[in-house]
Amino acid sequence: MLGRIARPLAFLIVVLLVILAGLFFVTRQKNASADVLAITGQKPQIAKPEIEQIPTIAIATPVAWGNATPTAPAGLKVQAFAQGLDHPRWLYTLPNGDVLVAEANSPPRKVEGIADRVMGWLLNRAGAGVPSANRITLLRDANGDGVAETRSVLISGLNSPTGMALIGNTLYVANTDAVIAFPYHEGDTKITAKPEKIVSLPGGGNHWARNLLASPDGRLLYVTVGSSSNIGERGMDKEERRAAIWEVYPPNKSFRIYAAGLRNPNGLAWEPHRKDLWTVVNERDMLGGDGPPDYLTFVDFGAFYGWPYSYWGGYVDKRVDERPDLLEYTRRPDYALGPHVAPLGLVFADGAKLGAPFDNGAFIALHGSWNRKPLSGYKVIYVPFDDKGAPAKGAKPIDVLGAFLDANGHARGRPAGLALDRTGALLVADDVGNRIWRVSAAR
Repeated sequence: MLGRIARPLAFLIVVLLVILAGLFFVTRQKNASADVLAITGQKPQIAKPEIEQIPTIAIATPVAWGNATPTAPAGLKVQAFAQGLDHPRWLYTLPNGDVLVAEANSPPRKVEGIADRVMGWLLNRAGAGVPSANRITLLRDANGDGVAETRSVLISGLNSPTGMALIGNTLYVANTDAVIAFPYHEGDTKITAKPEKIVSLPGGGNHWARNLLASPDGRLLYVTVGSSSNIGERGMDKEERRAAIWEVYPPNKSFRIYAAGLRNPNGLAWEPHRKDLWTVVNERDMLGGDGPPDYLTFVDFGAFYGWPYSYWGGYVDKRVDERPDLLEYTRRPDYALGPHVAPLGLVFADGAKLGAPFDNGAFIALHGSWNRKPLSGYKVIYVPFDDKGAPAKGAKPIDVLGAFLDANGHARGRPAGLALDRTGALLVADDVGNRIWRVSAAR
């Protein structure tokens, strides 16, 4: 009897050892060789795909900042605007100068297989496995010294909130599963009113964050809804109305799909010259460490950007059923940000007071890679634009905020949401370091 039990148990132990050995191998093998800078700009180097059946896993283990701070170019000053937050993910500056921070994380995930287990392990290792605080906190710098001396919980009891937008006396919030609205009056430090649901959003799976942005005239909201999976492997029925940007009309509580084929869009911003909508997008994984590039792009109404069938304007992903009928309608993104850099926050320099060369372009927070070795991202960059509302010809990204990785490759922090404060300084939410950094012109 004991022999019959021991044999299956021994087999199971061998299988587990093989799996652990495989994970040990893929977390240490190098899967990238190209210079990240070669995979940026309008004409990036597009690598031959290297399909990974088991993903290469390389993610920076969190460590404390201690007395260190991020580094910035000469002429810029870095200080902590707020500390001791709980996974600060997104930022929004109110007209009176108060700063809202969404303290949020992924909602509990349904584990359906090995891929979900690996993702859970990755989140825990990256410092993102903690429960979501599910609140919006208000920070106030009344004396103007660049440090928030007061804070209060403005709204609690939310569901993994990200985007925020004030239109008139209504504050809109994007939960992971709905856009909701609250009454707000200037100077409020706490809102207890029951939220009004504007539209439901598809939730579950991967890519939980939902950003939103008000149109310049305040009539509409634009909402990002990332895919449920990497390349539709859960079934395309799970991807209905996802991998898209929605256009929402709050008075009627209605919406339409504004643009599609965007695997995981995050930051949204209006380009100041042409007033066009732009976004940053996380592209697909497990095609090798050198691609495809994540990107910054103008969001054209009705445009399709390829996911999951192709990337970068027409490179076919052989892992999914081919759709050659869509290729001629697939729009190429405008600017590559590099492979696996995970762009999140996006804000244009209009209103920034950081001086040249940061006076006409886009600031972008690169949250950092998990499927590339060596690591990529983990910094804030700046993409110069021309006066016609497009990335400057031949321009490469400029590092604005670095040293999120220490000398040993550990993550002291990871940049997420961005905003400009009322003085024109750049605020950076650090969701691993649990603080907000402020970048201003040195005096």
